[in-house]
Amino acid sequence: MLRRLLVASAAVAFAVPALVLPALAQETVRVRGTVEKVDGSTLIVKSRDGSEMKIAITGDKPVYVALEKASLEDIKPNSYIGVTSLPEPDGSLKAVAVHFFPEAARGTSEGHRAWDQQPNSMMTNATVETSVKSVDGQTVMVKYKDGEKKVIVTPQTSIVRMVPGNAAEVKAGTKVILFAVTKAADGSFSTGRVTYGKDGVTPPM
Repeated sequence: MLRRLLVASAAVAFAVPALVLPALAQETVRVRGTVEKVDGSTLIVKSRDGSEMKIAITGDKPVYVALEKASLEDIKPNSYIGVTSLPEPDGSLKAVAVHFFPEAARGTSEGHRAWDQQPNSMMTNATVETSVKSVDGQTVMVKYKDGEKKVIVTPQTSIVRMVPGNAAEVKAGTKVILFAVTKAADGSFSTGRVTYGKDGVTPPM
């Protein structure tokens, strides 16, 4: 299970850009939305732009990763986290969301890069060096192989933890983020990994 979750976490590491494979006429896209219906091994998803997508779940053993609520107090030194953020004028990052990787996925897609959660957003996968309470919430220093960042985590920051999931929990109304959906030349969609919010959680990254 940990090996499967590690593979899923690599996809959730947010380093997967849109990729076009000319020879196969395929494109890899990221999808955020709400499941409207589960039809066998196909998810009918209403994406955040309002379009309806039929996404086939493929592979002998599709990977399901659940996102469950976590808290500010869980952010401790040596935690390996992903931070969805907006840059501040002073160079620090204001965290929109924080997600905890499982220990088996430590180091996954480590680094700092542009992200598509909203305009100007960034994604930083890094290890927490220090976490200190401040007037505005929590000041967290994170370190990755090419540098470090100061992150401000506020009471408004969404904080979640990745845990093993299962297909039975994905039903109408479930919020999902699908990091590696393949769009084929015929316009069909498929993926072998499903990341979803558990108990009403909306994937915040």
